[in-house]
Amino acid sequence: MILAMSNTIPVIDLSPLDGVAPSRTPAIDAIAAAAHDWGFFQLTGHGVSIDLIDRVWVETQAFFGLPMDVKRTLARTRENPRGYYDRELTKNRRDLKEVFDFAALRHPALGEAHPDNRAAVDGTNRWPETLPRFRATMLEYLAACEQLGLRLLCALCLGLGVDEDTLTPYFSPVHTGFARLNYYPLDDPLEPAAAATVTPLGDMALHHHSDAGALTILLQDDVGGLQVGTDDGWMDVTPLDRALVVNVADMMQIWSNDRYRAPLHRVRPITGRPRYSIPFFFNPAYDTDVAPLVATASEPPRYRTLNWGHFRQARTDGDFADYGHEIQIADYRI
Repeated sequence: MILAMSNTIPVIDLSPLDGVAPSRTPAIDAIAAAAHDWGFFQLTGHGVSIDLIDRVWVETQAFFGLPMDVKRTLARTRENPRGYYDRELTKNRRDLKEVFDFAALRHPALGEAHPDNRAAVDGTNRWPETLPRFRATMLEYLAACEQLGLRLLCALCLGLGVDEDTLTPYFSPVHTGFARLNYYPLDDPLEPAAAATVTPLGDMALHHHSDAGALTILLQDDVGGLQVGTDDGWMDVTPLDRALVVNVADMMQIWSNDRYRAPLHRVRPITGRPRYSIPFFFNPAYDTDVAPLVATASEPPRYRTLNWGHFRQARTDGDFADYGHEIQIADYRI
């Protein structure tokens, strides 16, 4: 069964594509339909090993279990947005969460991973010294998500009727994707004195937004709370054991000329016990100019060309402070 339905979004088994020459297979059609109708789907048969997923969860919980003063030695800044943060904004409202961001860059000359060699907008990775397996485990997981992301890009291109490798040069050998560890505690991680100096907490653990890049691959635990916006309101993305959640992001919506949707999503307030999730944001190289791939005379382009590096920097700034209007792809709509 290629496509099934959970009580929320489609569930797609990717394993039938293993070793199969790219073509419009039922799995490709299922991915394209889910990207068009929902912008969200859950993925089984994704090829990321269960052992690796289990090790990632162990290290994630170990990191967020560290004393607050230890985590804050790795605090990220506007100048270097890699590391720990406990006061992130979404839509200019503070989320109830803690995060840890890291990335790996494939150097264009050497063709190998240089995890501490990042463009200026991204800064450099920092790692907890007291967790000896943390860095290696997280970079192994990030590499697995990179490979899965490239497969999904090919599938989404075929779903649009363009060559499978149309988007690959914007992501390989260099991309600007990164991974994030999310921890949603039950209470504000900021002390009252610190909380009084920053944007007040909003009414969501994570406020509604669409993701800025091409696509997002998410590992979530069994607590639940993730919701996707639909024409009828908000629907739960019910956790499915060891499945990965995939959602279309803004650049893919532009490339597809609105055939694929980058939906709003959020995390409702968490009760009972804390929640963990791990998104991998698959983003193109900074010099990528993004414009519709499938515009025709009968279906003209709906967006002006935008530069990803400029767009990304503007969105990143909004994570740290309220600078007024937050840039959106709607600003580029024709």
